[in-house]
Amino acid sequence: MHYSRIIFFVLGMIGLVVHATAATTSQTITQPRVKLGIDVLSDSNFRALKDKRVGLLTHPAGVNAAGVPTVDLLFKAPKVKLVALYGPEHGVYGKAAADIAVDHNTDTRTGLPVYSLYGKTRKPSPQMLRGLDVMVVDLQTLGVRSYTYTSCLRYVMEACFSLGIEVMVLDRPNPYGGLKVDGPPMDKAWISYVGAFQAPYVYGLTIGELAKLLKASAGYLEIPDKVRAKGKLSVVPMAGWKRSMLWPDTGLTWVATSPYIPTVAAAFGYPMTGLGGQIGGFSHGIGSPYPFRLLNFKDKSPTDVLVALQAKKIPGLGFKLQSYTNKYGEIKQGVYVVINDWNQLRPTELSFYMMTLTAQWSAKNPFESASSNEQSLFNKHVGSTAWWEEISTRGAQARVPYFVDLWAKEAAAFQQWSQRFWLYH
Repeated sequence: MHYSRIIFFVLGMIGLVVHATAATTSQTITQPRVKLGIDVLSDSNFRALKDKRVGLLTHPAGVNAAGVPTVDLLFKAPKVKLVALYGPEHGVYGKAAADIAVDHNTDTRTGLPVYSLYGKTRKPSPQMLRGLDVMVVDLQTLGVRSYTYTSCLRYVMEACFSLGIEVMVLDRPNPYGGLKVDGPPMDKAWISYVGAFQAPYVYGLTIGELAKLLKASAGYLEIPDKVRAKGKLSVVPMAGWKRSMLWPDTGLTWVATSPYIPTVAAAFGYPMTGLGGQIGGFSHGIGSPYPFRLLNFKDKSPTDVLVALQAKKIPGLGFKLQSYTNKYGEIKQGVYVVINDWNQLRPTELSFYMMTLTAQWSAKNPFESASSNEQSLFNKHVGSTAWWEEISTRGAQARVPYFVDLWAKEAAAFQQWSQRFWLYH
């Protein structure tokens, strides 16, 4: 990234944050330079879906470059029979809070059945897939292992392949580009719905590329290898996207991918601060205009937090005090996380320093005293038994630089291996 591009990115991210409000759901950026998978499919007159009975797994961010929902495009497409909708966590309409079950219902615009894949079941049953020729997937992910849309993708691939139903993924950008891979890999023991495959926390692939990895690699899908090999996967690639592109480079409009990711700034904050607030006194801006970007710690002043974070000298990051007015009209303040240099930044590094500060500022190491449920949830997100042993025994003295360097080497190895699934350069 050239220096001018670094400045463009930082200023763009700051600008998005300054103008964001808690109710913001999108920011318009003119002249898209990237055609999404749904746009490419539309340009072909939906040829690949002609005369097929189609299911669609999607959410509110499943729109084309002009903002038209993929639901509407497929429902109105000639010679395409859209017969059912399927919703991931937060639902087809994106209104449910995190970790809240969603019921089946009927889409009021189309009259189609809507099957929830985040309710009584997370894997579609044969009855829910009955009559389908192809399942189309149009989900905007974050390129972060714990963001559950990719878990939903895995479960859908398993169910569809088991029944001989094709899966078609409409590709979308990884907001962080395709060159950044970072964070702890996933120990097999901790695989769950918030970490459904073994990869670094930030894995550097688009959803289409990830689908190719899952299809081609033994051990990623929990179905027999013969079923996986026979499964039919197609990916409709984007046009104009390059791995060097961060989201602001695409010219595309950001649409909220979930209630707490309303802005591009929040999307970039998610891998930086999300893990750091799993246990202990840190909050990361949920309920403020700056979700995943604004840090506070219980019984510590924002200035205390600012000084402590600045002392860590984390490459690529800066910190500043940020005030805002809450819903009660009260002036509040926190520490805003500023991206100064994306090239230098290891996105997850901040979270692990947040953990050591949590231990330092607590009367007793909260990781050592965590309940079994807290331990389990933490490890399912972070994915590293070695780090759990480190932070729960060493606390404030946990060796963050050692682990960050170790994970960087493992991330580089994963990136080298996963290049075989790249659709873009």
